[in-house]
Amino acid sequence: MNFENILFEENDQIAYITINRPAKLNALNRATIQELHEAFASAEEDRDIKVIILTGSGEKAFVAGADISEFADFSAEEGRRLAAEGQEKLFDLVANLSKPVIAAVNGFALGGGLELAMAAHFRIASDNARMGLPEVSLGVIPGYGGTQRLPQLVGKGRAMEMIMTAGMIDARQALEYHLVNHVTTTEELIPLAEKIAGKIMNNSSVAIAAAIKAVNANYEDGVNGYKVEIEGFGRSFGTADFKEGTSAFLNKRKADFPGE
Repeated sequence: MNFENILFEENDQIAYITINRPAKLNALNRATIQELHEAFASAEEDRDIKVIILTGSGEKAFVAGADISEFADFSAEEGRRLAAEGQEKLFDLVANLSKPVIAAVNGFALGGGLELAMAAHFRIASDNARMGLPEVSLGVIPGYGGTQRLPQLVGKGRAMEMIMTAGMIDARQALEYHLVNHVTTTEELIPLAEKIAGKIMNNSSVAIAAAIKAVNANYEDGVNGYKVEIEGFGRSFGTADFKEGTSAFLNKRKADFPGE
């Protein structure tokens, strides 16, 4: 696939999606959101891809925020549509993808950038990472899921403080807040993501997809996550992966999951 604002590569069953607007610190504009939508949708449909690693080009920024010049003159209705379309097209798509998405946060992850990282299934960060939701300093609030996902990850009090002060936290604070799972050097960021991806790929992709759905269900209004878990657990017994996994365990060999 050819894109103008992102890079898309596939290697050893891992898809690498890189926001590539270094002159703009990888800021998200509508064109970039559309390209990311297409890249994630394509990776979701590709049976050869098992894990997706999302990062930003260069060492300065994962995504430094939204491209403010695109919406500075928007009306209230245009702003509402911007948030609704962006959430549906990209942020909710990523969060509900059946394939694990690892956000490798390098440098600044601000505003829409942090919201994109939070939509991933989990995050690792380089030690120069800086994260925050500065929207209130512009007279607006986070519009791509930030007011919802940040409290889920760090707790209500810390989320309120981060949002209301519009301040940034560093990688170590993000680790302390449980916003990221690991912190490493810039040089080791992608290798660490690949190491984790390798561990994930040893397991059943069918079971992982069901687990993602069950975990996400806990955060959906009106959805009983326990029931989703029970249904997913039951369906697992009818899969080829379950038969292979249990057979391998009982015969003391490594499983070779067919992904079915």
